[in-house]
Amino acid sequence: MGLSTHVLDTMHGTPAAGMVVALYAVVGESASLLKQLVLNQDGRNPDGLLLEGAALERGCYRLVFDVAGYYLARGVALPEPNFLGKVQIDFGIAQPAQHYHVPLLVSPWSYSTYRGS
Repeated sequence: MGLSTHVLDTMHGTPAAGMVVALYAVVGESASLLKQLVLNQDGRNPDGLLLEGAALERGCYRLVFDVAGYYLARGVALPEPNFLGKVQIDFGIAQPAQHYHVPLLVSPWSYSTYRGS
């Protein structure tokens, strides 16, 4: 079906509009960039699904969220070095016919994720 993500900024209680996200395919120690995007006003990919149909294959993937860049752009004073710079989530797709949703709840000091619906 497809792969999607959604990021919520728990510090401000809003979607993380403007956050830069990169998607990689991972094989062993090697990661290949599949796409990079900027989240829309709803904290989602403006083009819809990150991968869909035959493009979503069984295997390992990585999402990298530029958390520090997002908060700096919002004018948040962060320490140097930042506690969270980029959040990297490695996950597997076992059944490409299913939908995989990877939400991220994030602040400058914490994050959580889960397999959403």
